Amino acid sequence: MFENLSSRLTATLDALRGQGRLTEDQVERAARELRRALLEADVALPVVREFVERVRDRAVGAEVQASLTPGRAMLGVVQQELTAVLGGDAEPLNLRAQPPAVILLAGLQGSGKTTTTAKLALLLKHDQRKKVVVVSADVYRPAAIEQLRRLAEQVGVEWFPSRVDQRPAEIADAALAYARQQYAEVLIVDTAGRTAIDAEMMAEISALQRQLTPVETLFVVDAMTGQDAARTARAFAGAVPLTGVVLSKADGDARGGAALSVRAVTGAPIKFLGVGEKPQALEPFHPQRVAARILGQGDVLGLIEETARKVDHDQASRLAAKLKSKKTFDLQDFREQLLQMQKLGGLDSMLDKLPGGARLKAQLANAQPERDLGRAVAIIGSMTSRERRRPELIKASRKRRIAAGAGVPVQEVNKLLRQFETSREMMQRISGGGVGKMLRALSGRLPPGLLPPGR
Repeated sequence: MFENLSSRLTATLDALRGQGRLTEDQVERAARELRRALLEADVALPVVREFVERVRDRAVGAEVQASLTPGRAMLGVVQQELTAVLGGDAEPLNLRAQPPAVILLAGLQGSGKTTTTAKLALLLKHDQRKKVVVVSADVYRPAAIEQLRRLAEQVGVEWFPSRVDQRPAEIADAALAYARQQYAEVLIVDTAGRTAIDAEMMAEISALQRQLTPVETLFVVDAMTGQDAARTARAFAGAVPLTGVVLSKADGDARGGAALSVRAVTGAPIKFLGVGEKPQALEPFHPQRVAARILGQGDVLGLIEETARKVDHDQASRLAAKLKSKKTFDLQDFREQLLQMQKLGGLDSMLDKLPGGARLKAQLANAQPERDLGRAVAIIGSMTSRERRRPELIKASRKRRIAAGAGVPVQEVNKLLRQFETSREMMQRISGGGVGKMLRALSGRLPPGLLPPGR
């Protein structure tokens, strides 16, 4: 989401690094570039003005001018101000209420409320071990009720049935009574949206809010709508007391303006980012980490947490035990590692969270890592179990059969086998000497900016 903004801001700040002192002219030029980058990202103008003014005031102040490395100090100032604009500290869901705690989702039609309902239910069920019931109060779009039923079934949470001939207030009362009977800990209510803000919708969401007294009223907004997101958020905040914001479709071609505008406009913290279509694609929002990612500093903590959440730990343990027992890393193991990478969002998603990852992404600009990843899985899928266990059996005739089965040229099979050999060599080094050897194995394959200092 922040790719273009990140490249513009880091380029501006890179020009200041290494300077022994900062002149007023340099600060002014940097301020103009910051302003231009934020406006291109579709950040609301009042937010841009305040942000640039605060950075300019601090840049000419003692904290930067007295620094031995003013360029780096300027980076720190921008990062702190970005964090402040994004909300400061992360604010988790507040579920401190007599069960069931009610979460009300509001937003325009097409903003992603229904999919966010299912994603949030899965997160609460998986991460917090909560018993969750979901219900749709959208009686204007029949497909919404059926969509939520299917999604609830997919993520394994309870769905309370509703009908288009019911009133939203009637649905809410019945769902709340059912959630109490079932001793559910959380009830998530998906409300109706419109293609544009109107008085009827606002009156309805306001009435539901008073009726249910939810612990959380979350505004779901499409991250790709830019300044429109800020205007819509302002209208909803005027109708109901919002406690948080969910930015959906943050994995799309968004410029980041919504994220940098919506907190300032509503006063409500951003609590989650929707980063894909899959039910697991909902991330807690951490302003400090997002600011660091925008400025190319990475989010290693986020990557570690995501890995812990999404990786199959039993499978990882089996592979570790296999390597420890000196058994050979084979193509089946390689396939499982590729599938784990897909679970983490692929190479692009991982690079976004690594310091210096933006530089490597630029080097891979013409590559298609997600396509290559899927192709590699398909090629291994075309092999027999014996070939996966014993890759040395794969000679010319077998390669032709495998290529035909995967629908790729033979050259792609050769390419995969070379990648496998590289990975097998790395795995053998890891099993022989732990993380130290792994880093040395990586040192010849990654740019220096991606390795820890001193390696």
